[in-house]
Amino acid sequence: MSSRPPKFRPDAWLATLALVAICGISLGNVIVRYATDASFAFTEEFSVFCLVVLTFAGAAVAARHNQHIRIELIEHYLPLWARKVVYVLQWLAGLVVLGIMTWYGSTFALQEYQWESLSPGLGLPNWIYVVWLPLLSVAIMIRMTQSLIDRLRGREAPEVVHES
Repeated sequence: MSSRPPKFRPDAWLATLALVAICGISLGNVIVRYATDASFAFTEEFSVFCLVVLTFAGAAVAARHNQHIRIELIEHYLPLWARKVVYVLQWLAGLVVLGIMTWYGSTFALQEYQWESLSPGLGLPNWIYVVWLPLLSVAIMIRMTQSLIDRLRGREAPEVVHES
């Protein structure tokens, strides 16, 4: 058992809730479809929304723990000063991509709000679904920055060995 106290990670909780919601919606839909030969109309719309939230919240968790897919071979053979330069370049590249996603995602969410667009399945306002893209992109940027600070200070978490 870990000696560290548990940390409150809203992104991890959000990812967990989204996964539980997807499982519950899908299970309920399968049971109803099996029993009545009909299905719930809202399940696909909510499942896709939860899947997007799960993806972005999980990416924030992965960014905080430095678990994203990347080529580490170069990092291991570089001297410490060069490794820190690579860390900053990785961080900058991530910020550029996520900054673009935040900008265009927030513009899109604002347009959906102004145009009062409704979702095709349930007729809910589309901005409710879209606003999560820029919000969770900012969360990923914050987690990437926290991870960069830890890596530059030499407080990296032990590497995870993945078996293939």
